[in-house]
Amino acid sequence: MLAVIDYGAGNLRSVLHALNHLRAENVRLVRTPADLQGATKLILPGVGAFGAGMQQLHQQQLVEPLKALLADGMPYLGICLGMQFLFEHSDEMGNHAGLGVLPGYVTRFPAFDHLKVPHMGWNQLEVKQASPLLKQISSDSYAYFVHSYYCQPDRESDILLSVDYGIPFTAGVAHNNIYGVQFHPEKSQQTGLQILRNFLAM
Repeated sequence: MLAVIDYGAGNLRSVLHALNHLRAENVRLVRTPADLQGATKLILPGVGAFGAGMQQLHQQQLVEPLKALLADGMPYLGICLGMQFLFEHSDEMGNHAGLGVLPGYVTRFPAFDHLKVPHMGWNQLEVKQASPLLKQISSDSYAYFVHSYYCQPDRESDILLSVDYGIPFTAGVAHNNIYGVQFHPEKSQQTGLQILRNFLAM
């Protein structure tokens, strides 16, 4: 069963539409720990503020069950904020603890003279390592981003994809069963659909 975490994220419907387009079977929206029973894969989509999102996951009592499933090896795909949650903390509007399953932190883009923040639009991906998530994805692929904060992994080995937006930043991570993408695959046309297809095939 593919568990899609529902904590009120605005892009949930778009993600479900993309999964339906790919004819994903046995998809369940998860709002409580009991909803996780029988899950074999996890997707956590997300938009919004890091602290508010983590607070909602705590209120729904999903934080500890999610951490336990990840530690047990369940495949996980975090999208946008769902990737940022993987790290230890974020400095968005204060300092807020994340799931802490990957070492590193989340911080805001610096002020650019020539680029707008939030980073919004299409950017070219640079593949940093081979991964089953990136089957048929090459470094000339483009994906769609909407974010003001980016992840700073402590381990270079966790960096799956990179993008240059004034500075190089991590656009995708992978560590064992844990994957995350900063961009929105549900809005990234064939590149995004292929990434979701690859995750479903794991």
